[in-house]
Amino acid sequence: MAKFDKIEVLQKIGATGMVPVFYHKDVELAKQVVKACYDGGVRAFEFTNRGDFAHEVFGNLVKWADNECPELALGVGSIVDPATAALYIQLGANFIVGPLFNPDIAPICNRRLIPYCPGCGSVSEIGKAQELGSDLTKLFPGDVLTPKMVKNIMAPCPWTKIMATGGVEPSRENLAEWFKAGVFCVGMGSKLFPKERIAAGDWAYITELCRACLTIISSLKS
Repeated sequence: MAKFDKIEVLQKIGATGMVPVFYHKDVELAKQVVKACYDGGVRAFEFTNRGDFAHEVFGNLVKWADNECPELALGVGSIVDPATAALYIQLGANFIVGPLFNPDIAPICNRRLIPYCPGCGSVSEIGKAQELGSDLTKLFPGDVLTPKMVKNIMAPCPWTKIMATGGVEPSRENLAEWFKAGVFCVGMGSKLFPKERIAAGDWAYITELCRACLTIISSLKS
C-alpha cells in the first residue's frame, strides 16, 4: 500500500520541483543513491522498471526507505501496462510514471488514489490524460519537444501541470528555461547521476548536486 496519497505526493513533487529518475539492479547501490538524494532535499524519487527483477529491487527499497527516508514518496517509472502498474502498487509505489500514455493504467491508479503521470507528446494526449484523472503529465522526450512546447501549452491551458523529462540538466540555465516556460517540475536522470561518480561511490557529490538543483529551482519558482 502507498505510504502517501495522491494529494500528498503531488504536494511533495510541487514543493521541491524535481524528481530524480534512476535504476540499478544492485539494491544496496540503489539505497545509497536514494539516501544521497534524500539527504540533498529530494522528497519524491522515481525508480525505473528497466531491468530483470526490477520489482524485487523496488520492493526492498520501499521497505528500507520507510525507515531511512520516512518523508520520501518512492514511485516507479517506465510503466506501460496496467498489470505492471498493479504489481508495483502492491509493492508500495506512491506514484506511477510512464514513457507513454496508456488509458488503461489510469483506473488502476485512481482506485487507490495514486498519481498516474503518463508520458505525453501532444496537447491532445495531455488533455485526454487529464480527463482520466492524471493531474500531472510528463512531457517526453523533453529534449525533442523543448520548453517552447510547454510555453505554448500553458497559454491556452494554464491549469496544466507538466513534468519535463529528457534533456533536463542540473544547471541554472537549463532549469530556468523549463521553469520559466511553466513546468510544474522536472524529472532528471543521467545528468544527475554521472556514471563515474556512481562507480566511485561518491554519494556526497550526488547529495550536493541535488541540493544545488533544488536551491536553483526554489529561486526560479519564487
